[in-house]
Amino acid sequence: MSKQGKQTPITSTWKSFRRFAKTPKGHVLGALIVLTLIGGFFPAGHLGILHAIAAGATAIVFDAMVAWVLKRKVTFSTGGLITGLIIADVLSGLAPIAIVMLTTMVALASKHLLKRGRKPIFNPAAVGLLVSIGVFSTAESWWAGMPLMPLWTLGLLLAVGVFVAIRVKKYLQVLAFLGTYFTLILVMALLHLGLPSATPADALRSPFVNSALFLGFFMLTDPPTTPGTLGQQIPFAAVSAAVAAVLFATVGGLTYLLIGLLAGNGLTALMARSRKPIQTTRPVERQTASGV
Repeated sequence: MSKQGKQTPITSTWKSFRRFAKTPKGHVLGALIVLTLIGGFFPAGHLGILHAIAAGATAIVFDAMVAWVLKRKVTFSTGGLITGLIIADVLSGLAPIAIVMLTTMVALASKHLLKRGRKPIFNPAAVGLLVSIGVFSTAESWWAGMPLMPLWTLGLLLAVGVFVAIRVKKYLQVLAFLGTYFTLILVMALLHLGLPSATPADALRSPFVNSALFLGFFMLTDPPTTPGTLGQQIPFAAVSAAVAAVLFATVGGLTYLLIGLLAGNGLTALMARSRKPIQTTRPVERQTASGV
């Protein structure tokens, strides 16, 4: 073979990286890394960066161990890394690092256990965060959504989020979610509905706006747990937004966005189940005209 035809390990790795960078997962991972690094400049941001590293490493090792136990090929889990980064980006930088790692493991365990066929039913990061808040009372700040940063970083969040939504072909779904959510919040605020302690008008300010944008752009667009067709994306987004808005107005707390997303995931699973049941056995081959 000529020298020009040979591929060194470095060349092969670089080509693989370039191919991955053009995939939906590559776009999401790159966007999260950018927001995580910039969000690291917020107060106590260095702790958030450490959490992101710990959560990412935990996710990669956890998914590798699961693959080894199930006797599957062990690969670098980019999906697990994305889940770990989202968890680190949402939890407070002051949360114990052990809790961040445990939350990541809970999230990935749900991915492998709560599934339909080979696809998870619920967004793994949302499950892990909800369990962490409910069991460990973990604080969340959505710091990668730039709530404590200058106003221009909100524009950066919007630009990066829109780019990701377009690249993964979920932009109308994101638009339906954000439009429904903020419309309901605005109507309830104008009608003075909701809790006196945390009124719907509060959801129109930072950090609540930032958290809704972050979830809409980077969690609502998760391909395995969200619909693939536009006709299903709109109801999914509307239900997720409506549940989140109503919960904020009536219950408050920190979990309304997560519960809204999980409700939408559940609706997606129910719609898929009603359309086409899972095939557990091989189909019977059709008989020929001769009856053979």
